[in-house]
Amino acid sequence: MDVLYRLGRATAGEILEALPAAPSYSTVRTQLRVLETKGHVRHEELGLRYLYTPTVPRHAARKSALKHLVDTFFEGSSAKVVAALLGSDGARVSDEELARIAEVVENARKESR
Repeated sequence: MDVLYRLGRATAGEILEALPAAPSYSTVRTQLRVLETKGHVRHEELGLRYLYTPTVPRHAARKSALKHLVDTFFEGSSAKVVAALLGSDGARVSDEELARIAEVVENARKESR
């Protein structure tokens, strides 16, 4: 999906070329078929090739993926996610990032009142 968001639209071959650790061509095609079945991408026929385009805005896909990740690995707890991010070995959080996190937390507190 990241490649499709970057390119806007692409063939399976173009997606394969853009992947850093390239899987097989058939794996890319299978994944595109799954994404199309789920409604995340659509294709148009361009001669013998399929040209794929995302159908879900990037922010919506990000939100859905994050919710799935939080629910699956952190029992739905945002606090557990933050604790894992900040407490992991090798976590290098800059002072600027910590300040931004504190700002986000404060804004969430204000909105929940």
